[in-house]
Amino acid sequence: MWYKYDYRALSMSYLYQGDAVLSPELSRQALRRLFRQRRIADLDLLFKTLQTESTMSVFRRLSGLGYLTSYNHARRYYTLDDVPDFDADGLWQYQGVLFSKCGTLKDTVSNLVEAADDGRTHRELRARLRVHVHNTLLDLVDSKGIGRELLDGLFLYVSADRARAIAQVARRRQKPAAVAPAAVLSGHSLEIAVLLEVIHGARLIPEPAQVIERLAGKGVGVDRDQVEAIFHKHGLKKTPRSPTRSSRR
Repeated sequence: MWYKYDYRALSMSYLYQGDAVLSPELSRQALRRLFRQRRIADLDLLFKTLQTESTMSVFRRLSGLGYLTSYNHARRYYTLDDVPDFDADGLWQYQGVLFSKCGTLKDTVSNLVEAADDGRTHRELRARLRVHVHNTLLDLVDSKGIGRELLDGLFLYVSADRARAIAQVARRRQKPAAVAPAAVLSGHSLEIAVLLEVIHGARLIPEPAQVIERLAGKGVGVDRDQVEAIFHKHGLKKTPRSPTRSSRR
């Protein structure tokens, strides 16, 4: 005897079962056990733990417990809210993976700038967060999430609230200047070095990265924020490249 099967219904049934092999309670227990043992996990490990290949199911289960995503390693690691031992700035590092109580890098940078009585420089934020923050700072300034003041040849990132920003700048002016390492130029010497590299950049004003690379070859340490501050002070703008033959078509 031949039987007629509804293959579409069967496939949907298997898909549903694959999407939720473990019950919500068993999923919670499995996740608690995993993070007690490992503290952090990537998506592959979460798939294996929850016995599913559904990303939606993983995040649904994580959301029920509360979770954080790493702000480095392309946000590929996860932990539960109550796992990290956060420091005074709300940061936690585990085996080279970085997490913030604020969640995203953008929110973390904004919080650190707002909380600092004397504002924060690019170099300070990069050292504190251990990741590149240049693009994040530009996004925050453009969106008015934070402010930026040029102070002694460097950008100081301050609160978006004007009264708070003025107080931060005043406090920074009272702060003794840090002694620069012997191989690092500062003030007028750094300014002259950067401008000389711009002048020597042939017909086009070079990218800040090119200036940094050239100075590094001469034993001079400088970061992108310093170069852009000097460009800004002297009204130097990067010359757009001529369109290529293919772009004219």
